[in-house]
Amino acid sequence: MASKNDFKLVKIKSKNYAKFLNLDEHVDDNMRARFGFYFLALECITNITDTSVLDDMIIDNEYCSQVKHLQNDDQGIDAIYIDHDNQIINFFNFKHRNEFNPDRSQSFGAITDSMKLLSYIQASSTAGLNGITLEKTKQIIKCLDSDDIWHMKLYIVSNEPLPVKLEDTSAKSLEEIYDLDIVSLALDDIVEFISNVPTDISAKFIVDQEAVMTYEMDSLSTSKSYLVKLTLADVIRITCINDQFRNDTTIEYEKLKDQKLKMDLLFDNVRGYLGETKYNKNIIKTIKNEPNKFFMYNNGITITAQKITARPINGKRKTSVEISGFQIVNGGQTLRSIYEYAKNDFDENQLGSAEILVRIFQTEMDPNLKNDISEYTNSQNAISSIDLKSVSNLQFKLEKFLEEHNILYVRKNGDVGRSDKEYEHRIGMEKVAQILYAYKGYPDRATNQKRYLFDKYYDEIFDEEKIDFSEVVKLIHTYYEIESEYRKSGKDVTLQKCLYIIYMQKLLEEKTIMEDIKILEECIAKYSKGKKLSVSRILLYKEFKNTLYAYILKVVGKCH
Repeated sequence: MASKNDFKLVKIKSKNYAKFLNLDEHVDDNMRARFGFYFLALECITNITDTSVLDDMIIDNEYCSQVKHLQNDDQGIDAIYIDHDNQIINFFNFKHRNEFNPDRSQSFGAITDSMKLLSYIQASSTAGLNGITLEKTKQIIKCLDSDDIWHMKLYIVSNEPLPVKLEDTSAKSLEEIYDLDIVSLALDDIVEFISNVPTDISAKFIVDQEAVMTYEMDSLSTSKSYLVKLTLADVIRITCINDQFRNDTTIEYEKLKDQKLKMDLLFDNVRGYLGETKYNKNIIKTIKNEPNKFFMYNNGITITAQKITARPINGKRKTSVEISGFQIVNGGQTLRSIYEYAKNDFDENQLGSAEILVRIFQTEMDPNLKNDISEYTNSQNAISSIDLKSVSNLQFKLEKFLEEHNILYVRKNGDVGRSDKEYEHRIGMEKVAQILYAYKGYPDRATNQKRYLFDKYYDEIFDEEKIDFSEVVKLIHTYYEIESEYRKSGKDVTLQKCLYIIYMQKLLEEKTIMEDIKILEECIAKYSKGKKLSVSRILLYKEFKNTLYAYILKVVGKCH
């Protein structure tokens, strides 16, 4: 169960996140921690790092009043995320406590409160709703009335130690009535999302001689890598939070019950826990029903270690292996599913008989090799392109360069940087890619085809031979300056508009940002005349970009 120190860690992270929210000075520390908690949780759950996008999700009354300066009745829901890519409508109910109480659990009332808005949606009614809640509800009803199949999820999220009991028949009944899944995330779950910089973690294990295969890159190399066959019980032992257990090969399996995964081991893993996906369910099902076939059905786990020491023992019948400074770089889903099984259905015989392939690569102190192993071993799995590229060497280098310029480059969700450092900006990988691609002349694609930014267009955007990190710094500062100027103009500010101004800044170097804003708004007004299209839709069209270019030539007279 989560400790008081876990509670403090989440609170510190939440307060640090609040630094990037431009909150008014009158907002007190407790409220800052609360609002920061909203963003921290939303980022970890949705995998979205853009604070402006996360801000748009929040409909909480108090947040709307103090931050957005709008009046709104949230009807028991604090945030809504309509995931068009996966056709899931996500609802969030947040509870942030200022004091730690180890016996406090999430209230079932948080679920029933949330049903207020869900009742409107079920009835396809908006009568009595107002503000942002009204607009979001209209969007949701439109999605549900379409021919597409949509799913709904309600997240009950808090920094309380104990989750609400979802096995309660009342919760199951509400799931059936409103046709949605209810997910409870308490303090333990939030802590799992937050990866700390890993310490020098070590572990030991002993295997039969025939269960080990050694690999050397060349005959002169002193470093060796290993492929070993381990029981799931040993996998739990060498990855658990108990330092003594990890290094004691004589521990009885029954003592592993209730052990928790040492989350620092997943710091370099490209993906967080995805919940009850069909793949995770199949992993658990195999352990329960066919533990002897687990080895054949699973791809295994990949570990990188700074040092591996292996020696034959028992007349060379067995091999003793010690790994230090190690990380799980592939197989995080498998590992968490094993722990999920151990938590709910612990059976030492099944865990002792089920085996898994573990690849252990010695990378010594070479971060490039470690990153490459992480990227390439994960490239064979169904992982999003942005997550995969987040562990590439170029992204690590860019992160370090931006850090030196007081810009926090977010490769991993929930990263709020060093507590002893004041950052000027916090920006995610996707937004940086959008800025760079817009500057290259594609403001339309930067939002219309953003799923390709870390796939088809990646090498063009992050060309290792041509990319100038100093130019990236300049463009990031320019982007936030554009946001500020747009607010001063009195016009609606959106990511799309800002990306177009980035594009125009390259074309019209002699023009100020405010002059570019005026030109863009004039062109939008001219293009949209007589068309029943939203501005956001217009800015996705290549035709509009071409019209803007022609408009600039006609009105301004020249382009660079």
